[in-house]
Amino acid sequence: MSENAAPRPGDPGGGAENAEYRVAHLRDRLAAEELGELGVRAEVRAGAVVVTGTVPSAQCRETLLRTVHEELAGLAVHTDVVVAETTSPDHAEDLS
Repeated sequence: MSENAAPRPGDPGGGAENAEYRVAHLRDRLAAEELGELGVRAEVRAGAVVVTGTVPSAQCRETLLRTVHEELAGLAVHTDVVVAETTSPDHAEDLS
């Protein structure tokens, strides 16, 4: 959905209520798609949507960010989504 697109049917009016509705829709979409297992949070804070969490790969992060931008186009969005380091260490850990 582009920033100039018409509101979705059933969207309430503008403002915080609309942001809350759209964040709830984003949560539903994330739960229903392949991203459902991720530890990602989306919430409205001080007039902006904040998306935080950790994902297992750069590809998951790209998919998540694309989905967030599709669902929340036109809203102020701040993301802090990091990729978990899941590769094996390349050297032994020194525990001394």
